[in-house]
Parts: sequence; C-alpha cells; structure tokens
Amino acid sequence: MTPGIRQDGARVVPLRPLRHEEGAIRVDVRAKHFGRTQVLRDVHFSVSRGETVALLGPSGIGKSTLLRIVAGLDRDFDGSVQRPEEMAMVFQEPTLLPWRSALQNLLLVHPGLTPSEARAALDRVGLKGREDAFPRALSLGQQRRLALARAFAGRPRMLIMDEPFVSLDPRLANAMLSLAEDLIAEQRPATIFVTHARAEADRLASRVLELRGTPATLTPHPI
Repeated sequence: MTPGIRQDGARVVPLRPLRHEEGAIRVDVRAKHFGRTQVLRDVHFSVSRGETVALLGPSGIGKSTLLRIVAGLDRDFDGSVQRPEEMAMVFQEPTLLPWRSALQNLLLVHPGLTPSEARAALDRVGLKGREDAFPRALSLGQQRRLALARAFAGRPRMLIMDEPFVSLDPRLANAMLSLAEDLIAEQRPATIFVTHARAEADRLASRVLELRGTPATLTPHPI
C-alpha cells in the first residue's frame, strides 16, 4: 500500500503532535471504513486539558474503533487527530502480567520511576503493602487499582479509559469512580471515558457525547 493512501484510494492523514493548545486533543474523523462498510462519519470533537468527555453508545457502534483512532493505533481513516504524545490507557481488563508483582508490573511500564516513586504510586491508589503481590493474589478491585496506578504514574497529558469499571459491584465501582475522579483532578489530563452507564458518565464527565446511527456519528448530550 502506498504510504498515505488506502487500498480503496482514500487519503490517510497521519497523526500529528498537538502544537497550539498544549495537552489537548482534537479529533476530526470524516470517515472510517472496514472494506466497503463505513462505520464512522463526521466525528468531530475536542477535549481540553483537565476536561473529561464521556463517550456513550451501544455495543458494536464503533466506540472501540474511535478509541483506536484517537490513540494512534489505527491510522487508516479519512481525517486527522491532534493529541499530546504523553498518553495512558485504562482498558476493560487490567492486562497485568501474571508472572510479575504489582510493583514489577508498574515499573515495566514506567522504567524511569525509582522504586520509592513506584511504591508511592501504588500507595496513592490504596495498594500499600501489596507491592510484592502477584496478580493472582489480588482481588479484581485491587487489579483495577493497579491499572489506574500504571496509567497515572507517568502523569499523562492524555488519558483514555475504556469501560474501566465494568463487572464491578456497585460499591466497588463507586470507590473506583471516586479514585479516578481524584487522580484526574490532581493531574488534569485531557480524558476520554467510554462507558455504557449513564450514571458513571454524569458523575465523571464534564461533557457527554453519544455515537448513533449507521455509519455512526456523534450527538451531544446535556449534563
């Protein structure tokens, strides 16, 4: 495939680092296709530093596709994305290495941290005393806390969270939401938060957007 040109002839615009508003995200996706099927159309939005935008939509609508585009993992689309280079992602699953301890999982992603800094990051999310525990010895809630520690330890300018509280019971989900709120308030990244729960969006987000239609496009929601 010729660089910058899709096989179907559409132009591919490369990801560009943001130059003007430091720490912000600007997304302009005119179209995204899988083969001949268009899945996204005219998806345009921006996220300022310190702002959290919640992205809603039914399963299969294209939320994960949009996140991959925003993260720079999928560049085969018509449009452009501007974002800071310092990015962190929190997935639905904690994606921990089972043969490494909590501390080692953190240092693997952030090798520049000193052991004391890494321990402080674990302490910040409520994992003090669990630094040497392996994932199998951690509860699901503790694994999700470790995932948050891993995301925030590098002080990202941009944060993507893809349903990070799914499958948690209401009490634990509430505690994790409170922790995420505090960490976002402390570090103020530009945050995109995907959820199926409108209550989570209302609590965590300053703005709510929803993907609708075929191909999917964005509809703003009042807070």
